[in-house]
Amino acid sequence: MSAPTPPASNDPLSVGLNPPPTATPTTGGAGTPGPAPDRPAHDRPAPQQAPARERHAGKTIGRSLALALLLFVTVVLVLFVVFNDQTVPISLVFGDVEAPLVVALLIAAALGGLLVWLAGLVRRARRRNR
Repeated sequence: MSAPTPPASNDPLSVGLNPPPTATPTTGGAGTPGPAPDRPAHDRPAPQQAPARERHAGKTIGRSLALALLLFVTVVLVLFVVFNDQTVPISLVFGDVEAPLVVALLIAAALGGLLVWLAGLVRRARRRNR
């Protein structure tokens, strides 16, 4: 058990339970602050953890540009579809069909998106195999 600290000269109500405000924490062997002897283990600050791995700025910019391009293409496609609402004949391999141009354009856009997605899958598979 340690002896109580003497009261500070300018504080008549101090009874010596707390160290004076000018006290400095104890230091360990390498000059780093060590655990205070009068503080229980649960009151001590937790050791600092290493910062989380930072994202690469280039990858973030690339994803932002891709998202902006996708948004732009989607807006242009929607405007194109809205202004082309007439019925058109569509010639298929097995016959002819009459359909609204909106439906034909949406089917063509969906098939184009499917081709781009499949090309991305093939590209990733080739990179993985190298």
